[in-house]
Amino acid sequence: MGKKTTAIAFANNKGGSGKTTTCANVGYSLSLLGRKVLLIDGDMQMNLSLSFFPEERVLDFAAGDKNLYYAVKKQEDLTDYVIASPYTNLDVIPSSVLMSGIEYELFAKGQREFILKNCLAKIRESCVYDYILIDAPPTLGGWVTNILCAVDGVILPVEASPWGLFGVANMFEFLDGVKKLAPKPALLGIVVTKMDSRKNYGKQTLEALRRFEEVSVFSTIIRVDSEIEWAQDNSKPVYAYKRNARSAGEYLELAKEVEEYVHRRRQH
Repeated sequence: MGKKTTAIAFANNKGGSGKTTTCANVGYSLSLLGRKVLLIDGDMQMNLSLSFFPEERVLDFAAGDKNLYYAVKKQEDLTDYVIASPYTNLDVIPSSVLMSGIEYELFAKGQREFILKNCLAKIRESCVYDYILIDAPPTLGGWVTNILCAVDGVILPVEASPWGLFGVANMFEFLDGVKKLAPKPALLGIVVTKMDSRKNYGKQTLEALRRFEEVSVFSTIIRVDSEIEWAQDNSKPVYAYKRNARSAGEYLELAKEVEEYVHRRRQH
């Protein structure tokens, strides 16, 4: 079997789920495992871009025309929008604050649900990357539909908190709706994030998620770790900031688990 590119979206319509942090750190961990990874920042908040580049540089990307917003607006091949990160095997397509208007840009275009898929077509066909990971904004609408129509699978990060489960059912329903347009995006699994094992509600969240039928919950749980915030403050993935941090090891284990899931799905 030749090399194949797998595209995965990290999505949750609830903010604060650890979605961007999970996307950034799983992407970096996959690159450590020798995989070639492209990260796409699909959120106007630009936090995925900020996970790898200092703020001044991210603002330069946003102010220029080499960002995701302009590529989608012009419906151009994304190859020319790729920026090398400071890390081996890891590239990024940055975002822009203008992404706040992307729904308006898509509204009048024909086949609008598949614009991102078409922009990604050449990169996918080239098989340069093992993985394309896309950070979706915490909304449900035309742009998230675009992202889900462009990927093979979805990972749903859920915060282990009393509010963590809020909206999960909506996400399932939304994904079912997208499958009528593009049957491909399978829910690869749920990642439990921000787990504080001293608090009961974390365990309750985990138990509730495991009761969902036909939805896998990744074995690796991302626990609360202050090193994550310090790494973000330094525009670095956790492992690059402090390789012996607990969360650095957890993200690496999660990346291995993602690889296993993808490999299993390819066998079917």
